[in-house]
Order: sequence, then structure tokens, then C-alpha cells
Amino acid sequence: MATTADGTPAPLVDDPLLTWRPKFPALEHCVHMISHSLGCVPAKAEEDLAEYFDLWAKRSITAWDEWIPELGRAAARLEKILSAPPGTVTMHPNVSTVMAVLASCFDYGERPKVVYESLMFPSVSYVWKAEERRGAEVVVVPCPDGKTVDADALCAAIDERTIAVPIQHVVFGTGFIQDVKKIVARARQVGAHVILDCYQSVGTLPLDVVDLGVSFACGGSVKYLCGGPGAGWLYVRPDLIDKLEPRVTGWFANAHPFAFTMPGQTYADTVMRYQNGTPAIAALYQARAGHTIIGEIGVARIREKSLALTARAIAHVDELGFTLSSPREPARRGGSVVFDFVGAADVCRELNRRRFFCDHRPGVGIRIAPHFYTKAEEVDLFFAEMKKIRG
Repeated sequence: MATTADGTPAPLVDDPLLTWRPKFPALEHCVHMISHSLGCVPAKAEEDLAEYFDLWAKRSITAWDEWIPELGRAAARLEKILSAPPGTVTMHPNVSTVMAVLASCFDYGERPKVVYESLMFPSVSYVWKAEERRGAEVVVVPCPDGKTVDADALCAAIDERTIAVPIQHVVFGTGFIQDVKKIVARARQVGAHVILDCYQSVGTLPLDVVDLGVSFACGGSVKYLCGGPGAGWLYVRPDLIDKLEPRVTGWFANAHPFAFTMPGQTYADTVMRYQNGTPAIAALYQARAGHTIIGEIGVARIREKSLALTARAIAHVDELGFTLSSPREPARRGGSVVFDFVGAADVCRELNRRRFFCDHRPGVGIRIAPHFYTKAEEVDLFFAEMKKIRG
């Protein structure tokens, strides 16, 4: 990394992505290093939510004539970001709901095993462990260093008795990028389904769900997509769309929901069969601006800048003698930098009080994530403030 005469990181000479920064005026009142957890709110989100409210206020029940199509429009915006074929994404409130829907598709007779890593996000693990009540055999592959996942060890646990392999694309606690293709190749060899949680990758790491070959992918909009909570999503591989019948279901999964047929479910033959009850429409309007901006910029450009800024942060971590918990290698590093030192949790709390936003996770330390709207000098300001706090 280039440095100035006094040894400090040099500013980025050319940063065209900062032309998007004015769309996020909240950034002028803080140093926002928390996009791995909560992306900054776009100003247009307020306008889009006002549109939702206006439809509700002025059109009453006929607002659904606009609200229902927004489900498809939101899915299409995500299909662009995921490089997914049209008609393969559907919207959900969160990843836990998605996992519950997918888990309900499976029986655990000859294939009872569900395999995933010990660094899994807890909410996902809770869903799959609960499937043990229905006969699932959950195998949690240990990650001895607490930071990375051994793809070979995970593959070794996947066999002909495995039905599902729910894994993270990027490990939430450390920003480690998993070898998805290796895991998918092993799963497909034995007829198991990989369910890829992309929450920590979508919007900061280029995604092509078709190229990855996963059966399913899911995520949300809270983080790098700058869409806030409530706009989760599910991708289903085209050849699987009409093959499964979720037990976790509802009237929006019906082939003709407004026919109100009873008593049993007649599934839609589209990806809508993975829906359940009445969708959270307001969240789709809330997330629209973030999805649109990410789609217009292109994630490849965001990734290039992310690698430069995370390298800049790692240089500060090294200079301060902190323990780096996230990968140093660019090919294995997601959008976040994670580092630890004695008293890190207390320093994190004080940084947030001073509006230098970050978070802390037990066992790995402080997590930060610059994004496309971050100025290079803000990375320097963040570590300068940390040094002040530590004395």
C-alpha cells in the first residue's frame, strides 16, 4: 500500500465511487465502519417508504394492486445482483424464515444428515438443530482455529446420507470466504443440496449463483445492500423450483391465492411456491433504493475498492500490533476486517458512543467494514480515534 512521507497510508488518488456518497447524507455525521452489520441508509429510502404509505393512505385495499407487483420487482433487482435467471428469486422477511421453509421441504429417512460448519451464524443453526425433532442428524464440522473453515473437512463429512449442506459464503465472525465450489462439487457428487447463506457477501463480493452451482442461496438486505431489515430473499435453482413442497407454507404459495381454496395446499409452479403468508411489503419499498444503487454500480467495482480499503485497515492493525482475526489474503477476505486486543469490547462501546460505528464479537474482536461510499481517510480517522481512546 502506498504511503506518504511520514509513513501513513496515502489517500486513494482516484475514487469514482464517491460520486454515490451524496445519496447517503447520514455519512456526514459519523464514521460508518459497520456496513457488514448495518449498511448506511440511502436518502431515497425515505421517499420510497413515503410512496408505500401514500398508497396505503389513498388507495386502501386497492394498494395491493401495486404492492403485490413490488414482490416481483424486488426479486428482479436481486436477480441482477446475484446473476440469477429471471423468476428464480422470491422475497422473505429474513434468513431464518428461508431456512425454515427449505428445511420443511425435506424428509429424513434414508438421508438424515445436515452438515455445516461450527462457525455458522447461530440463527441458522437453531433452525437446523430443531429439525432433529423430525429425524434429522445434524453434523457440525469443527473449526479448530475459530476463524476459518477447512473445506476438505467439511467435504469429508458429506456423504450419501446427507440431504442438506447449509453454509455461509463468507463467515460472519471473521470475513473468511469459503471454497463454495469445492463443497458444491462434493455435495452434488452424492446428491445433497448446498444452501448458501450470502448475507456477508451479497453487495460486496461478486456473486453468480448459477456458476457456483448451489441448489439454493439466501440472504438479506440489512448489510452491504443498504436496505435495512425485513427484505430477505431466496434463490432456487431453476430445475428444483417445481420439485419440492414446503411444509412451512401459506396462502401466497398457492397457485391461485385469491381463490381461497381449502383445505390442502395447491402449490404454485413458480418460485412463489416457496412463499408463505402475507409478505412484508413495506420492507421491499425500504430496500428498493439500496438494491438499485448496488445494481447500478456493479459489485465488481465495489469489490475492487473494498479490497483496497480493507488492506488499508490491515496496515493500521499491523502498525498497532493487534491480532488480525480475518484473512490477510485478498482471495480469502470478504468485506470486513476483524481484529482483537485486550479491552477491545470496551473500546468498541466508546467508539460507537463517539459515532465511529463498529461492532465486537466474542473470540474475534472488533469488526469493521468500509463500503463503496467510504472515504479512504475515514479508515485512518477510525484508527486515530481508537488510539485516542486507548491512550
